[in-house]
Amino acid sequence: MHEHPSQNHDLEDDDLPVGQVLDRRHALRLLGLAGGAAFVGGLALARQTGPGRPAPAAAGLPGCVVRPQSAQGPFFTDERLRRRDIRTDSASGRVAAGVPLTLTFQVSRVGLRVCEPLAGVVVDVWHCDALGMYSDVSDQSFDTRGQNFLRGYQITNAQGRCSFQTIYPGWYRGRAVHLHYRLRTLDARGRVSGDFVSQLFFEEALNEQVHALAPYRQKGRRDTLNSTDSLYRNGGNQMLIRATGTPQKSLMATFDVGLLS
Repeated sequence: MHEHPSQNHDLEDDDLPVGQVLDRRHALRLLGLAGGAAFVGGLALARQTGPGRPAPAAAGLPGCVVRPQSAQGPFFTDERLRRRDIRTDSASGRVAAGVPLTLTFQVSRVGLRVCEPLAGVVVDVWHCDALGMYSDVSDQSFDTRGQNFLRGYQITNAQGRCSFQTIYPGWYRGRAVHLHYRLRTLDARGRVSGDFVSQLFFEEALNEQVHALAPYRQKGRRDTLNSTDSLYRNGGNQMLIRATGTPQKSLMATFDVGLLS
């Protein structure tokens, strides 16, 4: 379905921006096309969510919309693992250690001033482990080819929701703490009709708490914060997760994404 990327990557070249952050004027223009219908093609609209932090919609925009953000993630591999719990490597049975994180996506179809739950969207999630390693990657410092921990996909239900059980991501040189997600819509024949790839970031106060715990602290002090991450500076504040719970037990977060369709 998708080209499998090269397995040899420099983690410093993890992601390159390939889209744009649309301002309110351009978003309104897109939402006004053909009475609110548009196409999905590397474009999504996201809303920050979290306890006590509802994102006010700009005038004329549906409540699920703030701004779109698109970024390329070369560490995507189409493992075709449909599973809610992505912590386990299916070959060895090893479970990735770290702070438990339940991540829920709420996906909507965006029309003119309307957001409707969108069922049948394929949502992929992948990220590094507590020590900064991705599965199925060969790098200068590690080789995890053939492993599939912290990767998987779910399909949104009738309410447009799907959830993943994972761990809080670690970090690696040159990047802030983040995780990747991909949204693919399918036509009646099961062919990809829309594809959007981006990332989610975490509040720095929470990063500090989590990365002071084992096994994260083995990695040492992070060298890149949100404020110094090139992708975060290009609209990452619109992709910020605000989690509930405590790192000592578990964390939960929900992220809303609206697709133009």
